[in-house]
Amino acid sequence: MNVFYNKEHVGDVLLVQLATESIVNTVVERAGDIAILKEAQTGEIKAFNLFNASQYVQTDAKGLVEVTPELVEQLVAAIEKNGANISLDVDFSPKFVVGFVATKEKHPNADKLSICSVNVGDETLQIVCGAPNVEAGQKVVVAKIGAVMPSGMLIKEGNLRGVDSFGMLCSARELAIPNAPSEKGILVLPEDAIVGSAFESSGK
Repeated sequence: MNVFYNKEHVGDVLLVQLATESIVNTVVERAGDIAILKEAQTGEIKAFNLFNASQYVQTDAKGLVEVTPELVEQLVAAIEKNGANISLDVDFSPKFVVGFVATKEKHPNADKLSICSVNVGDETLQIVCGAPNVEAGQKVVVAKIGAVMPSGMLIKEGNLRGVDSFGMLCSARELAIPNAPSEKGILVLPEDAIVGSAFESSGK
């Protein structure tokens, strides 16, 4: 789940995204202050907008809102008060983590792409990477599926030239780290970085 709020530019509306997949054909249902956005063909709830949000949620965020247990409790209370039928299944695990590049192979259909097997602690992800400096044995920053980059880009499952990719290896510039180098390439972390631990930066 990703939550966005910007009162100055959007108004007093909390935007709650429940799925990474885009809606093909949107159906909107209204329940009080909540507008529910569904996929027309399946009826799946992909997102909802909470109007008059400051009456329900306490936040001074301008953009991405940190999803905490307290925020989820406030959202659940708002949903119940407005009589909406929405269930929140929230993953509180970090979306930016330290990963270890276990293997790197050349992409069969693209000279400048590599297929990496990346250990992120509780699982190993296949990630297609175009960085020129990626190598096996490195510790790197992984943006997992559902992560929102400082630019606002949502990380989704992808397919690059016929190969599935489940996340992104990040550069310092993509993480909005101050004084990031201008050269292309992922951020390589120190050897003592703990695989699977959350990565925090002042830019994220």
